[in-house]
Amino acid sequence: MATGLREGMASIAQKGLIQPKETLSETNKKNNSLYIGIPKEISFQENRIALTPLSVALLINNGHRVIIESGAGVGANFSDNDYSEQGATISFHKKDVFEADILVKIAPPTLEEIAMMHKGQTLISALQMGGLKENYLKALLNKKINALCFENLRDEGGILSVVRAMSEIVGATSIFIAAEYLSTATGGKGLMLGGFTGVPPTEIVILGAGTVGEYAARTALSLGAEVKVFDSSIYRLRRLQNNLGSRVFTSVMQPIVLGKAITTCDVVIGAIRATHGRSPCIVMEETVTRMKPNSVVIDVSIDQGGCFETSEVTNHSNPVFRKHEVIHYCVPNIASRVPRTASYALTNIFAPILLDIGDMGGLMGVVWNKPGIREALYIYQGHLTNKDLANMFSLPYKDIELLVVSNQ
Repeated sequence: MATGLREGMASIAQKGLIQPKETLSETNKKNNSLYIGIPKEISFQENRIALTPLSVALLINNGHRVIIESGAGVGANFSDNDYSEQGATISFHKKDVFEADILVKIAPPTLEEIAMMHKGQTLISALQMGGLKENYLKALLNKKINALCFENLRDEGGILSVVRAMSEIVGATSIFIAAEYLSTATGGKGLMLGGFTGVPPTEIVILGAGTVGEYAARTALSLGAEVKVFDSSIYRLRRLQNNLGSRVFTSVMQPIVLGKAITTCDVVIGAIRATHGRSPCIVMEETVTRMKPNSVVIDVSIDQGGCFETSEVTNHSNPVFRKHEVIHYCVPNIASRVPRTASYALTNIFAPILLDIGDMGGLMGVVWNKPGIREALYIYQGHLTNKDLANMFSLPYKDIELLVVSNQ
């Protein structure tokens, strides 16, 4: 009896070992394959791309299709061959790319590109609310697409993931830009950013203790500069001080203290962001006139209007101008100065979202399960689901949560 029982148990165990393998082979089949399109950016001096070749390989290995317009990755130094080797389809016609079910772009599509889109398509791109026009928004609504604004994407911790990643890059890059324009090769005063034995360090003033300010300060300190950070929020200053230590000087924005720091320093970086509308103008022209000749001003906030009264928008081809003998760098898209690094940062955010869309049965599955993505959805099937946009243009607003529930 005991022997028969053992044999019976062994037989059951063998069947149990076989079953998981059969079950696993079933779950590997992809029922919801995505068709993803990456068009070439035509926005002025936009060199980033949303997906790198290795992320394309990951998506294709998970059963999805990717079509990329020829030359889309050239700005970030990715060739068509890099993508085709990973299984992507390369198209020489933009219209073919716009036939994909999901479009992933950096800059918002133009009106001509919107005309090529089709009903039910999903768009993941920037929105750039500061320069948004009503006719652009209505064109998207008329196409009855699903549109995600990546500036509003939040991760599991509630952090604006794309904004945070780009801010980290911009903060660090702004210091290298400052070092470049302190050199006599670019018309600067001939200073090396930082200091060494027997030579006093360069003085850098940073306006704003957010992510850009923190990473600018971190990079400047690592190069040996003397850093002073000003902000109106004690909370942000305390957080920055805790993250960077006592080597950084922090202060609230007292006009006398701030004015003295700006007129005696070598570099001023403006990194003050506005939650809504224009960034506040902190430094008046009179203060700029008292700055040391050949000092450098880098206005990172220029895309929101700038925080220096003397700021004027420039570009990567002509990035600087002189005013009152002070060098001004006012390029709004600093991250495109290092597009390959920026593209790697973006693909780390977009690739997991695309995989989730496939694994969760479509966009609505992700929107239902992930509040951080739900917050970024501003158009759903022709309905405007962003209250700020609805108020801005006096358009009808629909609550996305009610729309999602009604479609369950």
